[in-house]
Amino acid sequence: MTGATGPTAVLKFGGEVVLDRAQLDHVLEVVADLTARGWRFVLCHGGGPQVTALTRRLGAEPNMVGGRRVTDLPTLQIAKQVLTGEVNVDVVAAALAAGLEAVGIAGVSARTVHARRRPARIVSGGGPDPVDFGWVGEIIEIRTHLVHHLWEGGYTPVLSTLGVGDVDGDVVSPVYNINADTVASAVAKALDADHLFLMTAIGGVLRDRDDPSTRIPRLDAASAHAAIAAGVINGGMIPKVEEALVQLRHEPGGPGVGAVHILGADGDILRAEAALPGSRGTVLVP
Repeated sequence: MTGATGPTAVLKFGGEVVLDRAQLDHVLEVVADLTARGWRFVLCHGGGPQVTALTRRLGAEPNMVGGRRVTDLPTLQIAKQVLTGEVNVDVVAAALAAGLEAVGIAGVSARTVHARRRPARIVSGGGPDPVDFGWVGEIIEIRTHLVHHLWEGGYTPVLSTLGVGDVDGDVVSPVYNINADTVASAVAKALDADHLFLMTAIGGVLRDRDDPSTRIPRLDAASAHAAIAAGVINGGMIPKVEEALVQLRHEPGGPGVGAVHILGADGDILRAEAALPGSRGTVLVP
């Protein structure tokens, strides 16, 4: 696949998909098929359920504030073991079985995800005071040279979403835990990817979150902001949509992502969205 000139894409899926081997295998089979047709993918995975499970097996309880994980040093150690160890290895192994020349990398690798510690801030559901989330990072820069190097060699990068910084007090090159949606969006923008696929349990933006038949096939920036203001887009879907709008390419051939797809975690849905955006999920366009 060296020198392939087909569409470029970032695909993000959560740890729930990794836990369901049949679901993961089907998704990766479709990725392998698209890759054989000239597509180039970065696979970006989370691992929240696995981090929570190991935390509890070690006798601790996860500290969540407003649905977000507080990452103290013991939790960071668990995240390193789970994300760059268990989950990344499992995804790479499944990708190899599907026929992909997959290579596991961390955001730390070649400083692909360059980050700093996120300052304390007020968050929804976290009360009136700023919350210090510990060793959680905010992205400074995405460095794409390692991804391009792997693509040129015909490899598919499988990225775990830990970032690395410069200096934090006495800690040199500290490692940070970063939300996988945030990393995937930033990587897609830095690569000027044609597509960013965000797999979710909901499977798209719904006018009625309890009725899948109310899926909105296509949103541009204006209609998305109107839907947020009207309360149609609500809860955890708001930051996902807002993040996606920031990454979009606003002029033909310009920087940014060509289209952002919010879709269900299913290989057939991915294949349909790749062929006809908005056919099975919600596609966000400028």
